[in-house]
Parts: sequence; C-alpha cells; structure tokens
Amino acid sequence: MLMKDTQRVIFVIVSLFGMLLLWQLIVWAADLPAFVLPSPGNVARRFMQILEDGSLLRHLGVTLFEVLLGLSLGLILATLTGYLLAKSRPVERLLAPYIVASQSVPMVAIAPLLVIWLGPGLLSKVLIAALIVFFPVLINTIVGVRAVPEDLYALMRSLQATRWQILRHLEVPAAMPVFLGGLRVGATLAVIGAVVGEFVGADRGLGFLINVGRGMYDTALVFVAVFVLVALALALYGLVVALENRLLAWQRRAEE
Repeated sequence: MLMKDTQRVIFVIVSLFGMLLLWQLIVWAADLPAFVLPSPGNVARRFMQILEDGSLLRHLGVTLFEVLLGLSLGLILATLTGYLLAKSRPVERLLAPYIVASQSVPMVAIAPLLVIWLGPGLLSKVLIAALIVFFPVLINTIVGVRAVPEDLYALMRSLQATRWQILRHLEVPAAMPVFLGGLRVGATLAVIGAVVGEFVGADRGLGFLINVGRGMYDTALVFVAVFVLVALALALYGLVVALENRLLAWQRRAEE
C-alpha cells in the first residue's frame, strides 16, 4: 500500500515536471510575448509577488467562503428535495419538468439576472454556486434512495422499525455511496459557480482577480488565479474522497 502511494506521488511529480518543461519549450520555440503566454518562471514570480503582499490570500478567502456557503446551501436543498421526490412519484411528476427545464439554461445566462436582483455582494455568488451544485446532488439522492432493495424495507418493517429508524439505519447508509458520488461533482461545480458570479459583478475574489489580469494584459496574474482555482477544486474533491473513505469503510470491510 505504501509502495503504491509512493509510486503515485512520484508519477504526479514527474507528470508536473514534464508539463512545465513542455510549457517552457513552447515559450522558447514560439518566442511569444509575456502578455500572450508567460513562462512558468514569470507565473511563479507573479505568484510570489501577490502572495507576499497578501492579495492572493485575501481573494482566495473570499472565493472559498462563497464556495463553502454555496455548496452547503445547495447540498441541503438538493438532499431534502431529492428525498421528497424519491419517496413521492406524484411530487416527482409535478416538479421534475421544471427542474429539468431549469438545467437547460446555462448558469452564465442566469448569473447576470441574479446579480441585478440580489446585488453584487455575497448573496448572489452563494446562490449561483448553490444552483449549480443542486442538480447533480439531487439526481444522485433520488437514485440512491430508490436503489434501496425492497427486501430490506420488508425486513425493517418486520422488525417494527419506525420511519426514523428506517431512514437512519437503512436509507441513509444504502444511499450514501451514490450520494457521495454526487457530492464529488458538486464540490468542483461550486467553485465554478462562485467564479461565474465573480465574473459578472464583484470587487473581490479569484474571479475578480482574473478579470483584473485580463483587463491589464497581466496574463501571468490570470494563470496564477486559474492555478489557485484548480488547486481549490482539487482540495475540495480530495476532502470529499477522504470523507467517502471514512463513511464507507464498512462497505470495504464487508467486501473483504
């Protein structure tokens, strides 16, 4: 196990080194100006510059706060709605067309309206992130709850389990693997939602930083903000995987 982890780390380091080398070779070969394609060294220097003056951490903190609030709100709403739809076919037939239709409109088209209605502050960014998280978590909640075998329901009823006991000891554990799959997707989508909101109207956050870099032809700053966003999405994804490993340890033990 330790050997596999070590090999995985070595593979990632070699892969990153190869990507940076290829990037530098392209810069040398094409001889492009820095405002078109900065070298890895330029991006690293820009990173250190805004890290030392504190602006990177300030903007990262704003975006992270928006992402966490949006993810939490989207998760709660999607889980409650998904459970309701999974347990009630009439409610699903009533609401499903509206939910599916809402997903046919790109979030970048709705974001300006939300910023106009709610203002350029925190609320509009949180709501955009929550809306983009909502659908994948909702679908996975419905699929997870409906995947519980009827035999297990019959077993719980034969034991005279209450509705709360069925939810706690049967439906939640059985639906958890599928639900966490939706959470993995939602965690990365929340980052996209927050940044879309910042693109439309904001005076802080990593999306705002990208807008500033684009307006000033400071491409190295844009690269720094994009790389930090990627790192943020990967960190959230890793946290969900760690949570999944902890919550589903019983499943792996059963398979062994």
